[in-house]
Amino acid sequence: MRNVTLLLEDGTAFHGKSFGYEKPVAGEVVFNTAMMGYPESLTDPSYAGQMMVLTYPLVGNYGVPPFSIEENGIATFMESDKIHAEAIIVSDYSTEYSHWNAKESLSDWLKREQIPGITGIDTRQLTKVLREHGVMMGKILFDDEPDNIPTAQYEGVNYIDKVSCKEVITYQPQNADSTHSPHKKVLLVDCGVKNNIIRCLLKRGVEVIRVPWNYDFNTLDFDGLFLANGPGDPDTAVDAVAHIKEFLKHEKAKAEKGEKVRPCMGICMGNQLLSKAAGATIYKLKYGHRSHNQPVRQIGTNRCFITSQNHGYAVDSQTLPSDWEPLFVNMNDGSNEGIRHKKYPWFSAQFHPEAASGPVDTEFMFDEFVEIL
Repeated sequence: MRNVTLLLEDGTAFHGKSFGYEKPVAGEVVFNTAMMGYPESLTDPSYAGQMMVLTYPLVGNYGVPPFSIEENGIATFMESDKIHAEAIIVSDYSTEYSHWNAKESLSDWLKREQIPGITGIDTRQLTKVLREHGVMMGKILFDDEPDNIPTAQYEGVNYIDKVSCKEVITYQPQNADSTHSPHKKVLLVDCGVKNNIIRCLLKRGVEVIRVPWNYDFNTLDFDGLFLANGPGDPDTAVDAVAHIKEFLKHEKAKAEKGEKVRPCMGICMGNQLLSKAAGATIYKLKYGHRSHNQPVRQIGTNRCFITSQNHGYAVDSQTLPSDWEPLFVNMNDGSNEGIRHKKYPWFSAQFHPEAASGPVDTEFMFDEFVEIL
């Protein structure tokens, strides 16, 4: 294992060993406090441009599942078709692994996908630095290549455009039968969608029409709008917000005529884009929420849920227009965890109801969305 150094933008340095692909990289350094789920997290497009620090000390002991593809083109065990994180940083990498579904080691997978991995880092201390300072840019440097210094920019980069699909993709529901009445159609705006969101919709018997983030979906025929998760700054998704605004305006006009209003649901980035389309503003969190154990409470109730989260921005609830209201609140820091319209069937969650990995306590939100199509 070659000696490597993680150098943060404030000058703080951490020294470790390389166990992944050997190349210098740079990116935004963020921490994830989940105890497991590294295959799902690494393939989550929301981590594009970021170097992922895992606070749980032992990583790699259950290996990596096979990268098999289902008939509908979706990976069986992964959340996209490749690793999106720039690098993974751990305290203790396990060279030996054991799991009934493991096909290769984490190290071999990283090398095959050309993603660096560092072990031997005091990730708890690194997390303390990030909590105090906030997320910051960092570089992975190989000690025997002092002149090979990578550069990268995260702020202001449209990572949504980098990870979104480039053409319209249609998925048929599970156990589709053409002899029955037509399935309901859900238009999914792909800002970096996780596969399990698509799986959760398909298993509820709807057809999913997946479109690029900047596609004018208002020209298509569909029964409900779904706004997916994604990486980076929501302020870069100007086209998506404009199309969502047009959808809301059109549906309000239908309501005034007494016609049925089509529902809309958003997750993570989708919560932020729906909020921006409604007129609210977004701000960047100091170090974000990336874990499996974020507690959220449904506003107006005592119902509290443990949720999986992965985001660095949040909605300013105080800026929501009078016809919108918060739906969930984070019990740790009081930040917004979802919104809803007071009259129409439009709602969203800042957390991940579909998890993968993590708790699925809030997967009922998919049921509620499909029931009102």
